[in-house]
Amino acid sequence: MTLRLYDTETRAVRDFVPLVPGHASVYLCGATVQGEPHIGHVRSGVAFDVLRRWLSAQGLDVAFVRNVTDIDDKILRKAAEAGRPWWEWKSTYERAFNRAYDALGVLPPSVEPRATGHITQMVELMQRLIDAGHAYAADGNVYFDVLSYPEYGSLSGHKLEDVHQGESAGQGKRDPRDFTMWKAEKPGEPSWPTPWGRGRPGWHLECSAMAGYYLGGTFDIHCGGMDLVFPHHENEIAQAKAAGDGFARYWLHNGWVTMGGEKMSKSLGNVLSIPNVLEHVRPQELRYYLGSAHYRSMLEYSDAALQEAAAAYRGLESFVLKTRDRAGDVPLGTWTEAFAAALDDDLGVPKALAEIHGRRSEGNKALDAGDLDAAVHIAGQVRAMLGVLGLDPLDPHWLEQSRDESAALAALDVLVAAELERRQIARAEKNWAVADEVRDRMAKAGIEVTDTPNGPEWSLKAGQ
Repeated sequence: MTLRLYDTETRAVRDFVPLVPGHASVYLCGATVQGEPHIGHVRSGVAFDVLRRWLSAQGLDVAFVRNVTDIDDKILRKAAEAGRPWWEWKSTYERAFNRAYDALGVLPPSVEPRATGHITQMVELMQRLIDAGHAYAADGNVYFDVLSYPEYGSLSGHKLEDVHQGESAGQGKRDPRDFTMWKAEKPGEPSWPTPWGRGRPGWHLECSAMAGYYLGGTFDIHCGGMDLVFPHHENEIAQAKAAGDGFARYWLHNGWVTMGGEKMSKSLGNVLSIPNVLEHVRPQELRYYLGSAHYRSMLEYSDAALQEAAAAYRGLESFVLKTRDRAGDVPLGTWTEAFAAALDDDLGVPKALAEIHGRRSEGNKALDAGDLDAAVHIAGQVRAMLGVLGLDPLDPHWLEQSRDESAALAALDVLVAAELERRQIARAEKNWAVADEVRDRMAKAGIEVTDTPNGPEWSLKAGQ
């Protein structure tokens, strides 16, 4: 393989060499299902879906694990505030996240483990750490002894004197820098039995235990948002390696979606939920937007940027569909060398998209020149490249979502065709007033008209 990835731990772009030839193992920190997903939540899902698709396209068998954090302080607090059982609350929003992932064409993971289903594995990991002298129990809590692990801070670059876990003071904690792996039982909260008393897992323990259980003590890639580097991922590494596991060989982190320069989060009140955004653009257009920037860069949200991305995708979609309509079929082709080079360079999607748009431009020229064979060839390339990005317009997933619109579009086509014929007659008679009237009325209705050598063609503007 020629794929190179930026590894957060080494702070360098490294050649990706799978641990097991022909196989890639990937763990993605998934959602904490506390509420409705917003576009900031699902950016990592889209970004690392592209990674997964590109690994698969290179012929690798990919084991892709995306966990669900279904027990957490925030979940318990919000459920209590709403007067709902915690298990109902977390299940409601787990389904909401899955609907969002599915709407955006994110492939389902190989397995989607829930934290509450892996208490046994967590207890075993804690016992290994206690036996090795890296953890200790106190008053029903279990803590990781940070000072016992000399490599602590290797991922984030934090120095021990600057470490602050962001936790409330726990009973029996020897050092404020130690972090909680197991929380002692509290009245009214769910709890599970352990040798150290009933309680519930800490966030960091969950992922270390589940990643090791499904992917083995050493695996290829661990992914997540950059906000997880510290303390979450730093603590994951400490737990796993102190227990004797190699853990992740590459660490990939995606940038935030920001608004006004600030990370999108519920606490800032600048949330754009997936259902709300999908009232303004189609799912494939939102996916294009979320995946269009380099995965490690910040993505500053604005309505204008979203609509611009939607229009850009519609241009690619329109070319493929026009070619199919004229030729009868567009077989799936192969990507170009420039596209492959872009993705091999740390998943350089912006350069990959530039290559796709360049091919679309050439394809439209071929259509205009009547060279249908060349247009079909190029459209097949565009399909292949968009497919790696999860955006092939002829993929059954997107066709299925568009099926309900087909009858309405067919009826609209009859009406628009009559208007276009009226416009053509008016132009032939040099009746510019009528021709302009037709054009303006269609523009007001969100219909764009393009004059081609084969006559006028129409499409709906982005968001219509």
